[in-house]
This record gives sequence, C-alpha cells and structure tokens, in this order.
Amino acid sequence: MHSLPHDHTGARMKRLRLERHLTQKAVSDLAQVPYSTYTKTEQGVIPASPHLIAAVARAFRVDVATVTGQPYITELRADELDILIRPIREALDVYDLGADPEITPRADQLLADDAEALLVAVRAGEIKQTAAQLPGLIQEATTAAHLVPGRDRWILLASLYRTSYDVASKLGYYDLAALALARMDWAAERGSDAVFGGMYRYMRALTYLRDGEYRTGERLVQLGLHTLAQADPSREREVVTGQLHLGAAVMAGRSKDRGRAEGHLDEAEQIAAGTGEAVETHWLAFGPTNVAVHRVSVFAELDEYGQAAEEGSGVRIPANWPKSRRSHHFAELARAQMWTGQLDDSFRNLLAARKAAPQQARYHQTVRETYAGLEAARRQLPDSFLSYGNWLGV
Repeated sequence: MHSLPHDHTGARMKRLRLERHLTQKAVSDLAQVPYSTYTKTEQGVIPASPHLIAAVARAFRVDVATVTGQPYITELRADELDILIRPIREALDVYDLGADPEITPRADQLLADDAEALLVAVRAGEIKQTAAQLPGLIQEATTAAHLVPGRDRWILLASLYRTSYDVASKLGYYDLAALALARMDWAAERGSDAVFGGMYRYMRALTYLRDGEYRTGERLVQLGLHTLAQADPSREREVVTGQLHLGAAVMAGRSKDRGRAEGHLDEAEQIAAGTGEAVETHWLAFGPTNVAVHRVSVFAELDEYGQAAEEGSGVRIPANWPKSRRSHHFAELARAQMWTGQLDDSFRNLLAARKAAPQQARYHQTVRETYAGLEAARRQLPDSFLSYGNWLGV
C-alpha cells in the first residue's frame, strides 16, 4: 500500500492538524477514533469513513465540507454547474419580499406540473437541468403564494425549496442546502401540512447525520414522528414515517448503536409491508427495497462490511426506482466490497453508480473515498480505472 498522490481527504486532515500544531495522537484522542485508523487515513493507506470524517471535523471544529474538500469547485466549473448556484441562492433570498411586480405567475396547475417534473429530474440524476430551471420557478411560485396565499401554493413552494436542498446537497453546497431546508420549513408551516413538516425534520436530521451530531439528529427524528402523528391517517403519512425510521437507522448505525439501528429498521420494515413499493410518494422511494438498501448502509456504518456486501449483492432494484437512489446504492455496495477485498466487484459497482447517475456520482463523497481506497490497494484493476479517476478529477 502507498500514500495517494493527489489531494485526498487524509492530506487535508494532515494540513488541518499541522495548522493547529497537534500530534496525530492528540487528534485521535480528541476525535475518539483509534490511533492506527487515524494515521492510516491521514497517510492515504485507507479511505476516510463518514464516521471518521465527522469525528475529525468536530475535533478540528470545522465543517465536514472543510475536511472532504467540498464543493469540488474545479469539477463544478468544468461541468458549468458552479454558475447555476448563485441564482438558486438569490431565489431563496426573496422568500419574504412579497409578490414581485415584474412577475405574472402562470396557472397553479402549470406551476405544479413543472415542480413535479423537477422532482423527477433530480432523481433521474439530471442535476444540471434541474439547477438551471429551478430559480425562475421558485420566484414565480413565491409571487403566486404571496398574491393569493393558500395551502396548495405554500406546499408547492415548499416542494421547490426541497428540490433546492436536493441540488445543493448533491453538489456539496451544504450551507445552501441548510438555507433551502429553512425555507422549506417556513413554507410548510404556512401550508399547515404535518406530512411536509415530518419530511422537513427527516431532511434536517440527515444534515446532523453528515456532521456527526447523532443525538441532535435522533431528537429531530422523534420530533418528526410526533409531527406526523398529528396528520390524518394515510399511505402518505406511513411512507414519510417509514422514511424517518430509515434515516434514524443509519444514524444509529453510524453512532455504533446496533440495537437502536435494528429497532428502526424493523419499524420501517413493518410499515413497508403495508405500503408496498411507494416510489412516487413524495419521491422518497420508500418500500421494501429501500428498507433492504438501508440495511446495507447500516451494516456498513457498523463496520460490518462483509455482511453489508453480502446483503447488498442480494438486493434487486425495481425498474422504476429513481436513478439517483440506484446510484447511491451502488456506491454504498462498492464501499463495502472495497473494505472486504472484493476489488473487482467494488470497481464494477463504482462504474454502475456512474452509469446510473453520472452527475451525482462525480460529486458523491462515498464514490471518491471508495476510489481512493481502491487506488491505495494498488492491485490489478481494469485499464479503465485511471480514466475513472480522471473523470472524478482526482
């Protein structure tokens, strides 16, 4: 094994450590991670796990994005995606300015159809298309909601804010993602929609999962479940409730609490048995397949990579599953296989993640860390491996 030649996560960890005049032992103690794991990660011998990244970020008192190097500006600029971020930010900023006198909104149904199309597009991995169309639609829907306030218009606006969150988080702009979530909550409250309120808390909990603030994330899950309990019984409510349990399961896995993780998985599995595959309900892709996919993620978070790889290889993805979710699963499976030494299988799943949703995979932290792990192993890999690294920009 060898240290990676490019600016990998471990190299950034080393720079942050030296800037603070800390030893490797001091950082491992502060982050409460094994010393050997920290040193090997810093050297690039092993890839950085999400748990370690979050723990080190807390120890250095920086954002996770500072450790991971997100957003990946050079690649975003090459893909002409960076220029699409500022208009989204500006559209989110005018939420409370009332109706724009220069905008004449179209009929509600036309706005709703366009908003739904963007939900579908971002889940198909069409991030650039979504990001380009989103700002104008947000401004139009904002004006419509302020001109004639009503539940449907506020919920439509909340849906567009949710899509803003999807785009920002997939591209690594986590500050913008947090702002989009705040706007989503603001609009959902005006629409008095308990289900949307539950969804907001689910997505907000995921931000705390990424930052390693598991206790706060769990509190948000419980608040979300309480909010959903106030909604009228429906399949929609059950789907969002089940998805909250899935998010909580991954969070418990990352905090190494197997019992709580399995409890949330069991709850989600029972709900999924009643809802069946509910891919299009709020485009959460909830159902038995999503439970199986999250089970793979939980095993990986518990560092039980062999079990994760075995479970993941047996998952069969429905044809109508969103490409973004498909790509995410392939990335998770590749990570587990990399850790268990199944290098060829791991790389095949990285290729599958790219094929399913190339724009998403290019900016996916798990894809990058898994590629780093495969490169560090320096074993026989296909000739296409280096071209994959060039595509990632590493």
